[in-house]
Amino acid sequence: MNLKHIELISAELGISKKQAENTMNLLNEGSTVPFISRYRKEVTGSLDEVQIARIEDLQKRYKEVDDRRAFIIKTITEQEKMTPELLEKIESTWQLNELEDIYLPYKPKRKTRATVAIEKGLEPLAKILFEQEDINLDEIAQTFINEQVASNDEALKGARDIIAEWVNENAEARDKVRKIFTNTGKLSAKVIEGKEEEAAKYKDYFNFNEDIMEMPSHRVLAILRGEAEGFLYGTIAPAEEDALEILTKQFVKKKNAAGEQITKAITDAYKRLMRPSLENEFRALIKERADGEAIDVFAENLRQLLLAAPLGPKPVLAIDPGYRTGCKLVALDSQGNMLDHDVIFPLEKNYKRDDAEKLLQSWVNRYDSAAIAVGNGTAGRETEEFVKKIDFGKKVIVFMVNESGASVYSASEVAREEFPDQDVTVRGAVSIGRRLIDPLAELVKIDPKSIGVGQYQHDVNQSSLKQSLDRVVVSCVNNVGVNLNTASKHLLAYVSGLGPSLADNIVKFRKENGVFRNRLELKKVPRLGEKAFEQCAGFLRIENGDNPLDNSAVHPERYPLVEQMAQQLNSTVQDLMSQEPLRKKINVKEYVSEEVGLLTLEDILKELDKPSRDPRDEISIFEYAEGIHKMEDLKVGMQLPGVVTNITAFGAFVDVGVKQDGLVHISHLSNKFISNPNEAVKLNQKVTVTVLEIDIARKRISLSMKDSEPAASRNREPRKEGRREPAKSQKKEAPVNDFKASLEALKNKFK
Repeated sequence: MNLKHIELISAELGISKKQAENTMNLLNEGSTVPFISRYRKEVTGSLDEVQIARIEDLQKRYKEVDDRRAFIIKTITEQEKMTPELLEKIESTWQLNELEDIYLPYKPKRKTRATVAIEKGLEPLAKILFEQEDINLDEIAQTFINEQVASNDEALKGARDIIAEWVNENAEARDKVRKIFTNTGKLSAKVIEGKEEEAAKYKDYFNFNEDIMEMPSHRVLAILRGEAEGFLYGTIAPAEEDALEILTKQFVKKKNAAGEQITKAITDAYKRLMRPSLENEFRALIKERADGEAIDVFAENLRQLLLAAPLGPKPVLAIDPGYRTGCKLVALDSQGNMLDHDVIFPLEKNYKRDDAEKLLQSWVNRYDSAAIAVGNGTAGRETEEFVKKIDFGKKVIVFMVNESGASVYSASEVAREEFPDQDVTVRGAVSIGRRLIDPLAELVKIDPKSIGVGQYQHDVNQSSLKQSLDRVVVSCVNNVGVNLNTASKHLLAYVSGLGPSLADNIVKFRKENGVFRNRLELKKVPRLGEKAFEQCAGFLRIENGDNPLDNSAVHPERYPLVEQMAQQLNSTVQDLMSQEPLRKKINVKEYVSEEVGLLTLEDILKELDKPSRDPRDEISIFEYAEGIHKMEDLKVGMQLPGVVTNITAFGAFVDVGVKQDGLVHISHLSNKFISNPNEAVKLNQKVTVTVLEIDIARKRISLSMKDSEPAASRNREPRKEGRREPAKSQKKEAPVNDFKASLEALKNKFK
């Protein structure tokens, strides 16, 4: 392992070298982030998933730097230009841009104006000018006229081309100008002439200029998108005179004729070579930073959506609403298996409306349905109101379910595999119902980009986006835990240490051999070896199995320890899990060893106290304001209940039941100043909003939450459903990258 990597990662993350080294060792051995954070706390010093993932990323980054450094050393050595001083310089830097600056003079070039001038024999003249001695320019230049150089002016121009390339390739000069870009660089944008009408949505950027240190990520991405679509022209640069002043101080030594030539060469070097090069570098930099923030916002939204409160294993009816083609109705059992399907027309003002009511009453009785899920798309509000008025003879709760991405699932290979004989409309209704029973288990089947909780998700680096979102899904799945005997292969694939192939093998094994009775039977699954078992076992649950610990997050490697605790209290493990007085007698300090510390022991006791506790909140019923169905029903000043559907860097979108989400700008999310919308709201949170502005033509609604509080904090608590005991809130720091702070760190680096 590279000791320098350990040192760098330790310093960057503010952790000890031992923590960095131990975590890197675990990652290199094939351990996953969820496993390390949950079951190796003593080894890592209790690092969380975000820190461990950062170590994984930094390890990869420094490996890339090492690979590039090795290539550069090899190339320069083969040119026989390597010196001890140059080698030391190359080996002492860990920034890729610094490495590239050092390598630039030695980088193989295509034909340039400088190389052409050198071929004409003008390099000696450039060296003479660079010395800036008091010379007669005409006399010196005259000596370089030949078949390829026709005049003094042409000779001097060629010499300046060579000097311009020297200036551009000087690492010290580039570093100085890079500081100017960092400290005072501005992103400017203008509309492309003649495109004003087409580019109306980018009107805010028709004549735009802002310091890159002050620009929020969403404005950066908006301008870059406008450029990509051919509507805007953007540039990044500091004040030209500042950059030229820095270069002049470094290269112009005398105010004489030669010095004037150097000044001309410097201006050319900056405008033609250095500024475009550094502009590209800073474009990539601010794009990377903006991508990072947009991806982090998306990832946090996805986390909150995946961890949305489930109804739990109860039979439900699900309705995918529609007007002309009717509403698709499906009946699901408590595990989400489809029992029946049909089409109803509850919005027709004739006998079909009565038929719909009778069928719903019949199905609720036949399938003992506990709830009805209604998709929140077209005709959703009207269908919800119809269903709520039906007398089912018992309590049946009606929920509006966000159906974003359901159509994507319906047409997917996953849906075709699950329901080969059903059309997309039936599959969509099934997805809506399953989202109510267990949002996590259903949403893992859909590409996260299709769920509709992102910002500029199609503009950011797709590889980085996928990596980040995959990590979120893995984190959520393992945080909640997975029922080994009911989970789909799609859900199992995200369990630590498994993946699609082993998940498929588990499902096939389950079909052929029946349900798993204990975790050890996992070792009988083809290709599931000791390492995979170690990584996955603690996150898989078996209800009513041979060992009560199999339905907890206690890892099998710690079963002997729990059995020892039970033995010393003359009880069984089951007694220990069911009797609090017994657990209170356990002195955890007695069980501390070299392998097991207090952190792990405390986790074990928490699990014994509430085994297989679901970390998600209990589901609550939400109702829109009566009589509000479309934008025309809204009035400025109205106070309405709503649900947070999306969170961006500039605010939150709230559904108030009019088929068009309204925006609560970040300045209206709280009575106090906040820099991150996640400080004020969470996805799916019930809130009260005030209507500020309605623009029907542009389909825009402006809302405010000032002087309004979330439903959960008002005096009247939302009604709760479900039998699970609510878990204590697990505070999770949102891994949101502060764009300005990132650039500020870069700025400080160059001070």
